[in-house]
Amino acid sequence: MSYGYGSRRGRRGGRSFGDGGDERWDRGAGAGSSGGGAYRSHNWEDQGSGRGGGTRGRHPAHLKGREIGLWYAKRGGMKRREEERKSASRAVVQMDESREEHITQLLNKVQKETPTSTGATGVGSPRGATQTNQHCFSLVFSLTQTSLLGSYFDGEEPVKEAPPAKQKEVTETPKDGNLELEYLFQDLVRDSSLDQELKRDFQAKRMDPKYLEMLELVQLIRANQVLVVSGETGCGKTTQVTQFILDDNIQRGMGSICRVVCTQPRRISAISVAERVAAERAEAVGEGNSCGYQIRLQSRLPRKQGSVLYCTTGIILQWLRSDPSHLSSVSHLVLDEIHERNLQSDILITIVKDLLGVREDIKVILMSATLNAEKFSRYFDNCPMIHIPGFTYPVKEYLLEDIVQMLRYRPQSQDRRPKWKRRFMQGQMCQPEKEQKEEEYQESWPCYARKLRDRYSDSTIEVLEMMDDDDKIDLSLIVELIKHIVLHEEDGAILVFLPGWDNISGLNDLLMSQQMFKSEKFIIIPLHSLMPTVNQTQVFKKPPPGVRKIVIATNIAETSITIDDVVHVIDGGKIKETHFDTQNNISTMTAEWVSLANAKQRKGRAGRVSPGKCYHLYNGLRASLLDAYQLPEIQRTPLEELCLQIKILKLGRIALFLQKAMDPPSERAVQLAITHLMDLNALDRHEELTPLGFHLARLPVEPHIGKMILFGALLGCLDPVLTIAASLSFKDPFFIPLGKEKLADMRRKALSKNSKSDHLTVVNAFLGWEEAKRRGYKCEREYCWDNFLSANTLQMLHNMKSQFAEHLLCAGFVRSKDPKDLASNINSDNEKLLKAVIVAGLYPKVAKIRPGYSKKRPGMKVYTKADGKVNIHPKSVNAEETEFHYTWLIYHLKMKTSSIFLYDCTEVSPFSLLFFGGDISIQKDQEQDTIAVDEWIVFQSPARIAHLVKNLKKELDSLLEEKIKNPQPVDWSNSKSKDCAVISAIIDLITTQESNTGPSGGIQAGGRYYD
Repeated sequence: MSYGYGSRRGRRGGRSFGDGGDERWDRGAGAGSSGGGAYRSHNWEDQGSGRGGGTRGRHPAHLKGREIGLWYAKRGGMKRREEERKSASRAVVQMDESREEHITQLLNKVQKETPTSTGATGVGSPRGATQTNQHCFSLVFSLTQTSLLGSYFDGEEPVKEAPPAKQKEVTETPKDGNLELEYLFQDLVRDSSLDQELKRDFQAKRMDPKYLEMLELVQLIRANQVLVVSGETGCGKTTQVTQFILDDNIQRGMGSICRVVCTQPRRISAISVAERVAAERAEAVGEGNSCGYQIRLQSRLPRKQGSVLYCTTGIILQWLRSDPSHLSSVSHLVLDEIHERNLQSDILITIVKDLLGVREDIKVILMSATLNAEKFSRYFDNCPMIHIPGFTYPVKEYLLEDIVQMLRYRPQSQDRRPKWKRRFMQGQMCQPEKEQKEEEYQESWPCYARKLRDRYSDSTIEVLEMMDDDDKIDLSLIVELIKHIVLHEEDGAILVFLPGWDNISGLNDLLMSQQMFKSEKFIIIPLHSLMPTVNQTQVFKKPPPGVRKIVIATNIAETSITIDDVVHVIDGGKIKETHFDTQNNISTMTAEWVSLANAKQRKGRAGRVSPGKCYHLYNGLRASLLDAYQLPEIQRTPLEELCLQIKILKLGRIALFLQKAMDPPSERAVQLAITHLMDLNALDRHEELTPLGFHLARLPVEPHIGKMILFGALLGCLDPVLTIAASLSFKDPFFIPLGKEKLADMRRKALSKNSKSDHLTVVNAFLGWEEAKRRGYKCEREYCWDNFLSANTLQMLHNMKSQFAEHLLCAGFVRSKDPKDLASNINSDNEKLLKAVIVAGLYPKVAKIRPGYSKKRPGMKVYTKADGKVNIHPKSVNAEETEFHYTWLIYHLKMKTSSIFLYDCTEVSPFSLLFFGGDISIQKDQEQDTIAVDEWIVFQSPARIAHLVKNLKKELDSLLEEKIKNPQPVDWSNSKSKDCAVISAIIDLITTQESNTGPSGGIQAGGRYYD
């Protein structure tokens, strides 16, 4: 299933609900129904309550005495309430006579026009998968082919065979959509004249002292296929090793067949390092010179031969899926920053290890900044290692107690709210290993505090205890520390490490709100990998005398980039980490304490040009409990995206491949990811990619959100869907100022416009921001201030939307890269259709709403199939809603804190679930005609209407599958076309047949279902 459910078993039986709560939804035939037969009257309580449930009709065996009586009393009460509500609890699916007749005629016409030979094979069927895979993989680029026209992988329609005379040469620039492959497709043919020209250029560099350092390194590279290079921060390995390799080949007269590709974990790193290397070589970056870069949707390529290319890890993965000859045009592959252990780098390392047996001529250089180089050497069969020493000046370190004492700092205001209330739409997940560390910390604190009294004042110790109660980074403390450095310490740039964009923008706003930092004596540069507008070169330029540079960065500045003039480092002590709990199927991203390796890297940034100082914002006890390294990302995140990459790269069975990784994920995490992708129709039951799976693998988002984007494009509501997708991928734009929570809730509720949808609330907020921005900066600022919105976050969402639209253009789903293109937004004002598209993406993350019958606790009750009773997060616009039109919610995320909360939820209608949810089945339950989605979301419906809906859904699935296989926009102007007719009929049903609640299931808190 999806992220929202603990186990796929919930759909197919074998699992009772977890907590035995007062009420659960009626499941019709129950999860045990296999479909096709008559429904059984099978209530959940017959299976027993919670763990250890008894046999049908009997109490669980572990209960004793009074517990048995209570169990039967509770069961009897629930049965009575169930019978009272059962007839009313099912929404009715119906349509008026005119539409029933219209859809009957439409289906007859469509089915007559569709030749049986071209009937769509089910996405999940083995036959369909085989045909699809053969079709798609036959279009993979090959160096033996000279055409770069179209590739399924690059989203273009399959290209018909052309006569050989009209084929393009590989050295020509590919057409749009294939630009990211331009550098890859180059025949490595020796060019003697170019060799001599490069050699003459090199002679001028031989007097450089770095040339002598190069000899040992290049000799090791020549003698070995794999080499691990380690070095301290700032030793120059990222900028120098690639140049050493290129210059060595040039010196030996082999420059024309040397193509060095160096991976970087972030976009900003690839750009900044390439610019730095080009500057060292007295060249412009790209423009046919010796050094360039390539990132997603942007590149400045070097010359085809005798060159160095810096690129993101994702580019190499794209090359691998597009090049069956295993990167034959790359002579040296340098994998940089491998110590970070992110998902993409770990998967690439695993692929490269297998690649070495096929490409015996390729040289692989692994570069790590920290002390775990031996681990990488062992993984590559004990390959040789070399350490590059880096000269750094001594750095004096300060801990939090030193900083508080030095500044005589005292927090101005303490946030005393419960931790779960401090953030909007975020959750914290308890991790056993983290809890153990916290317990150890709390036990050790009294002893540590006694030791502090010998050196620090009582006031300092009191402040430390106050700050321990708040897990947020104290930005006011950082401002005071920066002021102290400016006024009392030596010149030099200040580098501040913070975990995420919210902290970076918050500190930037705090600094700019003070008159002191508004002067020309300061240059403040926020640095974040998702900030395409930042002037990257400004980070590296030394400011004029008397001007202080302040850089606010994430851990990107630990290793990925080097800022030479940094003298003072402020280590916020936190780093953003994603964690995934396979037991509860819940994931979250939170700011965690840094590792010792992170802290060492941050300290090393301060001693580049002179003796430096590093200020750690954690105390000595906390420092003693830091982990040595971060847990590899592959062991702490959901694996759906990774699994799609493994399949699109044709690396075999997912579980078998991941077993070969340096630190394999758990078997449960792998199986859960595969199950989710099968439920999403991205994988078939043979674990092969479906057509939908191919496109989801290419989008830079989580698969469910990718599916939502594709449906938004196909159904003509692109712009609002891209807003929702960007928000779910990054963060929503709302913030909650301390003391103004209720006012912020009111403003957000107003922006929802009674849509009963957190997703559409973000859409409305974004549209309002765009309108305010058009009226000028003052209007934009007032709009954001009045509605508690972050202008920085809104701008980030705007940039992400543009990137998504470019992907869709390259894939062929839209005709313009403008998200607001009219042809792609013909249905963007249709709120009900937008909710249906949200269902298409997020299903089966579904919850059922029931009215509350308690007079003491009025309000709605919400249930999920896997967890029973759950709660809508307090900051959702639906949290205190007392009237719903329908009985179902779709949600994005489920997290467990003080209880289980649903985040980002939207009320959805029966037709939305029927057309865009799972498989439809038609059954009879005690003389009642029903239609069900995946046999557990059950609606009442006359048999003839149910069959019409099922047949129309079948046509929609067939049409969408064809669109996914051969992407092209729907021609909305041709109302007689099959795709336009079918989709228009469904949109009409969703929009008009549910305009009035009627008997479709509206509910009120504390009351009955109303008409």
